[in-house]
Amino acid sequence: MRQALIPKYGPPETLTLVEKADPRPKRGEVLIAVQASGVNFADIMARKGLYAEAPKPPMVVGYEVSGTVAAVGEDVILFEEGQEVIALTRFNGYADKVCAPHEQVFIKPDKLSFAQAAAIPVNYLTAYQLMVTQGSLKSQESVLIHNAGGGVGLAALDFATELGALSYGTASAHKGEFLKERGLSYFIDYRKEDWFAQLMDLTMQQGVELILDPLGANNWKKSYKALRATGRLGLFGVSSMTKSGLPRALAQLREVINMPFYHPIALLNANRSVFGVNLGRLWHEGAKIRGWMQNILAGVKKGWIRPHVGKIFPLAEAGAAHQFIEQRKNIGKVILSMEA
Repeated sequence: MRQALIPKYGPPETLTLVEKADPRPKRGEVLIAVQASGVNFADIMARKGLYAEAPKPPMVVGYEVSGTVAAVGEDVILFEEGQEVIALTRFNGYADKVCAPHEQVFIKPDKLSFAQAAAIPVNYLTAYQLMVTQGSLKSQESVLIHNAGGGVGLAALDFATELGALSYGTASAHKGEFLKERGLSYFIDYRKEDWFAQLMDLTMQQGVELILDPLGANNWKKSYKALRATGRLGLFGVSSMTKSGLPRALAQLREVINMPFYHPIALLNANRSVFGVNLGRLWHEGAKIRGWMQNILAGVKKGWIRPHVGKIFPLAEAGAAHQFIEQRKNIGKVILSMEA
């Protein structure tokens, strides 16, 4: 099989295509001949040595794939060779073959291409947790989606539209028209204007009920101030950590120093809440994840969940895919294709 290997921490060009022996499924596993693999910001952080959950180099990252069942291990009864599937993988997804526990494998909807299918697991499960499970967004409430043009951002926008919520989104100017076409109520160009001031003007100084913030410590402070009473702030990433160019320990230290402290008494008095989401720390909640994923796939069937693939790179150009995301060029999901 072919894998995009990270032999050491470093820049995008560190990713190297290598040949390895094909894996064999163990008891309870499914071997998947991968057609498409999703690229996530966590992969970039792992490459830079900033992601604690990642294995040490040499490593192969990748949390989600789509493809066909090539073989099944003992005790696997729900899947058979030739079925088209989607799977969550605990790394090793940047490869044309990968094994996954059968509990983390799902039948691919016929209406989705392999690329679209690989765009679902991480982005939509994260958005489901942020918007539905912990964010509890309701009809007629309002949500601010930071980085609205990214994979999680577009997934969250699908949920906001289906739930009947008013949506505000920050992104760079070239993504504005696309986001409006996807259903975003109000677009804010964070590069040309102070998003906080713009949001408060748009909401008549009230703020919003829910904010999704993957940006980092300094932005979290502003996001908290933008919550109205009963507001919820969902933190799901620290992308600012990757911009410093500092070693892992120093980058983390800088973020920690700048992080706000949410005192319980202040939360009580403000009628606000702050919660965190890290899908990579939910592997022990398999039944819960399966339930969320089934709800998401039901949304695909009904047509309101619409995974958007912004760009597809061949596996050999995984480094270019990382660079594309780091340069904030992507709208929606970036995918690795196993085709040459």
